[in-house]
Amino acid sequence: MNRDKRTAIYSTLRERMPAPTTELVYANPFELLIAVILSAQATDISVNKATARLYPVANTPESILALGVKGLKPYIRTIGLFNSKAENIIKTCRILIEKHQGEVPSTRPELEALPGVGRKTANVVLNTAFGEPTIAVDTHIFRVSNRTGIARGKTPLEVEKRLVRLTPDEFKKDAHHWLILHGRYVCKARKPLCSECPILEWCEYTKKELS
Repeated sequence: MNRDKRTAIYSTLRERMPAPTTELVYANPFELLIAVILSAQATDISVNKATARLYPVANTPESILALGVKGLKPYIRTIGLFNSKAENIIKTCRILIEKHQGEVPSTRPELEALPGVGRKTANVVLNTAFGEPTIAVDTHIFRVSNRTGIARGKTPLEVEKRLVRLTPDEFKKDAHHWLILHGRYVCKARKPLCSECPILEWCEYTKKELS
């Protein structure tokens, strides 16, 4: 896929979603960080239901740390892997207090040093909370990137590096959100809604399927 096609895809997605953002509900970088940690192998809907119970009670590193692992678990019990996530969140809150004055750090190394925070989570926080032009590759973005041909790769990291390199600068800040929402609602895993796809004419997957 050449630059003109990528530009056409991103321009079309921008027209449809001029101000895209995460579907996780949050009010500040810390709430976003906790929500993204919880979202691993879980849906945004389930995370939002859990944080709607948790955040009115505890939504700062200090208040969640005060709950402890045992006190936190009832709020996130409906989330997959809640036992390990509770452990990681409590450890993360302690580190934020002891090393970052209770604030969420804004660099990748500092974020990835937090328990439960990998490269994808760090990218989401850097992009959504701090406006960095990072692209977090989840299952939706991995699928859309490979299907359309916008950035093919065998691993999420390979796709991420190609997206960062091949996405025109003007689109990098919002590319993550456009691609994830497109994958979630249009370019679905089992039955992509090609007849409703706004980028159909540039999609290499459709051309291959129909040839």
